[in-house]
Amino acid sequence: MRIQLLLACTVAASLGTVAALAAPVNYALPEETAAFKPGPNLEIVQNNCTACHSADYIKTQPRGEKFRKDFWAAEVTKMIKVYGAPIDDADVGKIVEYLAATY
Repeated sequence: MRIQLLLACTVAASLGTVAALAAPVNYALPEETAAFKPGPNLEIVQNNCTACHSADYIKTQPRGEKFRKDFWAAEVTKMIKVYGAPIDDADVGKIVEYLAATY
């Protein structure tokens, strides 16, 4: 029992020392290099999409006539189901509308 008490005191003292030496890390974020294009429901897109990625990510997606509403609906669904994006059902259609009209 004495050994266990001694071991517990040693561990507690060690953890206290480590916590006392830990210091917060400060760093400056780089300036944003990309922005979402103006379009319908822009604020909803900014509030939902930028929680996980920048506007640059959207610019890397395929473009053209066949990559419109159905394509963007599948992308938004993938973000929710595969990546766990916390997007409300009420916002899904608005995000798809913005992406299809703007990109």
